[in-house]
Amino acid sequence: MSMVSEFKEFALKGNVMDLAVGVIIGGAFATITKSLVEDVIMPIVAFIVGGEINFKNMFLILGDAPEGVARTNDALKAAGIPVLAYGSFITVLINFLILAFIIFIMVKMVNRLRRADEVEEAIEEAIEEPSEEVQLLREISAKLGNINK
Repeated sequence: MSMVSEFKEFALKGNVMDLAVGVIIGGAFATITKSLVEDVIMPIVAFIVGGEINFKNMFLILGDAPEGVARTNDALKAAGIPVLAYGSFITVLINFLILAFIIFIMVKMVNRLRRADEVEEAIEEAIEEPSEEVQLLREISAKLGNINK
């Protein structure tokens, strides 16, 4: 088997395609989660706290900042000054926690649906096909019925 045909077989298998779709949807979902945190959750938190909370502006300057460089995270990083941007880390952590919680809820719902499907299949199997014991009793009953006649 040639290398090209092996790769084609690998790439077109269902698992690889499922993974590709999952990665694409995951990237889009991460964007939605980021917007949820920045555009919905953080403004509500800022309203409750009574002031604007901008985690992006929470940082420590780890070097000497020359005069004329604005004291913002972006400007300092652009100037090549080492900055410990713990506020950005907090934002990413909040994004992760929300994303993990949403995925947990989704997995829980899928598992519930799977269990319901498994129970339904088990019920259908039980209704469609009697157990071996029932089949054996029916055979015995039929033979005894022939003997008594």
